[in-house]
Amino acid sequence: MTWHPFYRGNGERYEGDLPAPPAWRFAPSEESARTFCPPDGLAEAVNAALCLRRPLLLTGSPGTGKSAVADSVAFELGLGDVLEWHITSRSTLTEALYRYDALGRLDAKRHGEPDDIGRFLRLGPLGTALMAWDRPRMLLIDEIDKSDIDLPSDLLNIIEAGKFEIPELTRHTEPQVHVRLWGDSDTGTIEDGRVQCREFPFIVMTSNGERSFPPPFLRRCVRFEMPAPDADGLAAIVRSHLGENLTPHADKLIADFEDRLKRRESLATDQLLNALHLVTAEVPPDEAQRARLVKLLLRDLSTT
Repeated sequence: MTWHPFYRGNGERYEGDLPAPPAWRFAPSEESARTFCPPDGLAEAVNAALCLRRPLLLTGSPGTGKSAVADSVAFELGLGDVLEWHITSRSTLTEALYRYDALGRLDAKRHGEPDDIGRFLRLGPLGTALMAWDRPRMLLIDEIDKSDIDLPSDLLNIIEAGKFEIPELTRHTEPQVHVRLWGDSDTGTIEDGRVQCREFPFIVMTSNGERSFPPPFLRRCVRFEMPAPDADGLAAIVRSHLGENLTPHADKLIADFEDRLKRRESLATDQLLNALHLVTAEVPPDEAQRARLVKLLLRDLSTT
């Protein structure tokens, strides 16, 4: 990449090409898995959770690679595309299992369309993971600590059972209904309104430590805390994304970043990657611009 003032703020149109985004901004799961650098102890935690078919609860600061674990495991074990459920304070268990468009179905009836309930049902990420797959599916439940207080326990009850019912289908006249699955255009067949897994899904849950969880929830999980990477770990992450030919500016930036982490500043690894992507460009910014970019991109996440 070449650093260039594409936007000048002077009202003059720029007619040249715009820069391509960094590779990690659009990298597919396979690329993410190949460049993932697991910390010590993570492989044992993953294998324990896999053998026990228990959820793996990953805690740690933002940017420590928690979400990337799911891509890495799914790729190495051939578990297909990662099903993702990003939690907010308004997330519900029902929406993770299935979504039913009752109004859309009613409108279709009014227009004389065939009453195909499957057109108006779509399984959520958890519901899709609980279908009768031959191999476990990978489900990433991101930022579980942002959920409503009761959701974690309700979630584990479903996971323990490995099954759930869709009331709209248990009351339906047809015993078999084809519904859309999460994340793609494929469909699956549900019989008598019941979804029963053949293989328990492998579930990775992430938490930024914003809340504590009740002991019954923790008892059912394999827990692992993702450490903040040290200088060697940061260098490995950086080189996996940016290659081996880094400039002296990169080494200094990595060292400064590690010092700030030791001082308990809240920083994410992707902030470092963003800054390095710009300051180590083939034609980099000048010294003054470099300093301003580093200040802009490496702001403490705990400040506004």
